Amino acid sequence: MKVVTAAEMRWIDEKTIKTFGLSSAVLMERAGLAVAAKVRGLFGKRKVIVISGGGNNGGDGIVAGRELFRSGWNVRAFLLAAENRLSPDCLKQYKTAKKMGLPIEFRTGIRSADLHSAVVIDAIFGTGINKTVGPPVADVIAFLNKSEAPVISVDIPSGISADNGEVLGEAVRADYTVTFGLPKIGHLLHPGAECCGKLFVEDIGFPAELLTSDRLMAATIDDRMASSLIPERPVHSYKGNYGHVLVVAGSRGKTGAALMTARACLRSGAGMVTVGVPETLADIFQSRVTEDMVLPLPDTGGGQFSSQAAEHILRFVSEKADVLAIGPGIGTSDDTRSIIPQLIKNSVSPMVIDADGINSIEGNADSLKKARSPVILTPHIGEMARLLRRGPMDYAGLREKISKEGIQTPVSFAKETGTYLILKGAPTVVAEPEGRAFINTTGNPGMATAGAGDVLTGIVAGFLGQGLNPLSAAILGVYMHGLAGDVAATEKGMHSMIATDLIDHLPGAFASLRRDQTS
Repeated sequence: MKVVTAAEMRWIDEKTIKTFGLSSAVLMERAGLAVAAKVRGLFGKRKVIVISGGGNNGGDGIVAGRELFRSGWNVRAFLLAAENRLSPDCLKQYKTAKKMGLPIEFRTGIRSADLHSAVVIDAIFGTGINKTVGPPVADVIAFLNKSEAPVISVDIPSGISADNGEVLGEAVRADYTVTFGLPKIGHLLHPGAECCGKLFVEDIGFPAELLTSDRLMAATIDDRMASSLIPERPVHSYKGNYGHVLVVAGSRGKTGAALMTARACLRSGAGMVTVGVPETLADIFQSRVTEDMVLPLPDTGGGQFSSQAAEHILRFVSEKADVLAIGPGIGTSDDTRSIIPQLIKNSVSPMVIDADGINSIEGNADSLKKARSPVILTPHIGEMARLLRRGPMDYAGLREKISKEGIQTPVSFAKETGTYLILKGAPTVVAEPEGRAFINTTGNPGMATAGAGDVLTGIVAGFLGQGLNPLSAAILGVYMHGLAGDVAATEKGMHSMIATDLIDHLPGAFASLRRDQTS
């Protein structure tokens, strides 16, 4: 499903009205009726308080209140804007509702008695808000959040940015949100996602061709998309059909990172995996691997790769490997920093770069523009900040900037460098060089554990090895990574999950996805 910004939703609204002739009044009526229907389904017949602003979102709320009142519910509405400040459509709905007898008051002084035993419809601000919410409306929202009344928000919780999920000063913490046509990016990114409660996306008549337009550059990664990407396995196939992945990872004290990456690669379906390791640690790795193979590489004598390893890696890739995954646990010595740009420039096979591989190109992101083959990067927000840092730029400030920009940071970086970027987080976002972004819908807080990123690197590399293009490998990789976490959480619980649980539950994740598609 596509996901939109506020501007993209305005475009859909305008095209629907001007090109297809469906008036704004009709859209408002349908939106309000959808909210009323959801209130009926969720709560049964009870007292309802509608708190509306003066814009079209407020009009949606008035329609919902009017419809519930018309069918015999106990409804009252409070308008937080003066009558002369209402939008034209909101004003029409106010006059209609008043003629039908709906009690409406113009006031911001909401009292505890007003909310007692009530369901609240939040229709204060919609997706168009782009400035900080101040008093007296901020006071109303704060009071509402302190109450025990269940809240259903219209389109988006008031005070949440539709573009990035940012709280604009003060925001409603809803139990449910009813949005229209398509989800907004702010519904899916935190902290906005936490304020939405359970999200419902309702059809109010927008033309399908607008909701699926190529002009809309973001989408969710769901089970339908993921299942369509799973590589076929013909009955006459053999291991050579599913790729040979070289995993270059590990150093003294961080051997587990290499082993988890390799194991996840195999579990995702790769035909063969070779682990490239510092030669002084080769015996340690050899005693712990089973299905995977070991390639000793030149090291410094201290259990870290030396600069001479680059030549050996490139030779192996050119002769045997279909994919190169590098970075987990390799450290950031001067030697390592010299290796990564060489591999980017010269590897004939696609690369997945993670962890210390990313840290090794801090301040040198331009080297990615010289890549000979496709590159997938898998940074978390800290590593993303290091990729973006130039000179004395403030690291903490960059992290904050990335958080506030939502999907814009990974999209801009992918376009500028020509790479495929997986920005790990809650949720994880995949961006590609053409400017499209994909927001993952699987995963849970139990995955916030050491080594989970190494597992993701292996899964993505495994799908690359099976012949998926870089974008498909990234999309399917993050979805299956999160789904394995969800399957593991049902058995282990989120508090007790560790990274190897994700690997162990990959088979269950594949089985779960197949069941969903056949049921």
